[in-house]
Amino acid sequence: MEDDSLEVAMCRNRLCGLVAATFTPMTHDNEINLSVIGQYIDYLVKVQGIRNIFVNGTTGEGMSLSVEERKLVAEEWINQGKGKLDQVIIHVGSLSIKESQHLAEHAAKCSASGIAVISPFFFKPQSTDALVEYLKEVASSAPGIPFYYYHLPEITGVSLNVVELLDGIEKKIPTFRGLKFTSSDLLDFGQCVNNYKDKFDLLYGKDELLLSAMVLGATGAVGSTYNYIGNLYKRMLTDIERKDYNLAREQQAVVQEFIGYMTRLGSKN
Repeated sequence: MEDDSLEVAMCRNRLCGLVAATFTPMTHDNEINLSVIGQYIDYLVKVQGIRNIFVNGTTGEGMSLSVEERKLVAEEWINQGKGKLDQVIIHVGSLSIKESQHLAEHAAKCSASGIAVISPFFFKPQSTDALVEYLKEVASSAPGIPFYYYHLPEITGVSLNVVELLDGIEKKIPTFRGLKFTSSDLLDFGQCVNNYKDKFDLLYGKDELLLSAMVLGATGAVGSTYNYIGNLYKRMLTDIERKDYNLAREQQAVVQEFIGYMTRLGSKN
């Protein structure tokens, strides 16, 4: 309980600590299964100690769902999470900017804690300025809630330096709150932390490299494996807080063995 209280105190009014990138439950007929989301939330909170979630992202297969399905999934997580979850971030990225804007408006109307957007990855932005303009257009559709950039260059092919993107971004996007950085480029992430940790929430997205990111100064992390081994990661964060890096390395080694095994089975976490 002491560690949970410490985490709550550190994260008040900010998105930090562990954020589970949730799976989208499906039936055997490949229809979304909203009926189990309430149980899913209880499991995250009571068993894994996770109170922040990231919905309709890569793990949730949001880009493979229809707009209507994404809206229904977002609504259910938000409604079922009331009084149980601290923050529900809805990913609203799409190849269509109009769809992204529509999903952003919907998330705001449903009282999401914030929205996140991935870069377009078919017609890709060729400069940081172009990417910021795209993000600005989506964020403007939900001007009352926090906005996060979801950086995933291995999938999008958009590997612009994020530290350059953050320079002055709050002047163009007043609701900009931070980012989910899912890349092994720790040089870029480290520079983001060095320059903007006090201004933005800088969440790391590669579970197998969490220790390195936290030592650099990440404010938290978004990941899929926090759904089912969140307690292991929470122990790692406690070890880091206590500066017991030997124990933290042991925890990270267990995580890497587990993720390595999953990868060999064909899983992407």
